[in-house]
Amino acid sequence: MGVPIRLSERRPEVSPDRLLSECVPPPRFADVRFGNYRPNPDEPSQAEILGVLGDRAEVLAEPRKEPTLWSRLRGSKSRGSRSRGSRSRPELEKAGIYLDGGFGVGKTHLLASLWHVSAGPKMYCTFVELTNLVGALGMRPAVAALSEYRLICIDEFELDDPGDTVLISRLLGQLVEAGVQLAATSNTLPDKLGEGRFQATDFLREIQGLASNFDVRRIDGPDYRHRGLPVAPEPWTDEQVEQVAAERAGASCDHFVDLYRQLAELHPSKYGALLDGVETVGIQDIRLLTDENVALRLVVLADRMYDRNIPLVASGVPLDQMFSPEMLKGGYRKKYLRAVSRLIALAREGATQPN
Repeated sequence: MGVPIRLSERRPEVSPDRLLSECVPPPRFADVRFGNYRPNPDEPSQAEILGVLGDRAEVLAEPRKEPTLWSRLRGSKSRGSRSRGSRSRPELEKAGIYLDGGFGVGKTHLLASLWHVSAGPKMYCTFVELTNLVGALGMRPAVAALSEYRLICIDEFELDDPGDTVLISRLLGQLVEAGVQLAATSNTLPDKLGEGRFQATDFLREIQGLASNFDVRRIDGPDYRHRGLPVAPEPWTDEQVEQVAAERAGASCDHFVDLYRQLAELHPSKYGALLDGVETVGIQDIRLLTDENVALRLVVLADRMYDRNIPLVASGVPLDQMFSPEMLKGGYRKKYLRAVSRLIALAREGATQPN
């Protein structure tokens, strides 16, 4: 019997260099490729997207032949010189491709596959990680660093507030001008981003500008993680969670309240580092969530756990009931459903792990 890790007692620090170095597909998607994506035969859009991405991959597999716009303009103080130096993109009609679809249809698998076959330099991150990176570096240094990439893949693209909208609109606009190719996944069409979360109509120009950079492709289908499976596993007891955490190497164990209070003290960019060395997450007494801020922090933690293939053992409210009915009707509904889908998948893994 060992002493479980207490996430609620950790105080991780993360440097900008670490944030940038970690911008690669997470362990769960390290080995995915187009060849091991299995389209649902009942959903033609899944097979169709393979062909579309295959064509794009052929272009992206070739190194960028010209220096980046940022490199050519480095040292220039004239805005006019930027315009004169800009170039068209001869290879692809749109600077990016945007995969829209529900949960568990393989969007992230496809996005990571595109990254794997593309020539470097290249970057892979979630939308939250991208905004965190810009916040850590500052806008101008971020544009300078990211303009050197051939391809930037952005998983779970979303706009939660006006600040994100303006920030990402400026960033991606400058990256596209520099010749960077983009690929993104989301549960929301680009021109619908922000709806139900803030007064998106006030930022329509920025949202439409973002949308214009992408070839939008819809992927239909049911969540593969739950096909023919129970909605959620039976919760453990508090005692069982504590015991499993003590018996498994690298396991953590925290009371739900202690954990979400800890998350409130940390910037979301540190949630990945919070899980360093953790091989199983144990959470006792999960409760019904009614506070939006607490819920959104837990969504980010769930994403980082899922990226890292960290099994979950949990007691309390069943995972498919942890978000209140009101939340599941609101503007963040898709985020919460994604978190439920991922947590249930991790809980099934946690139930099958040997102690």
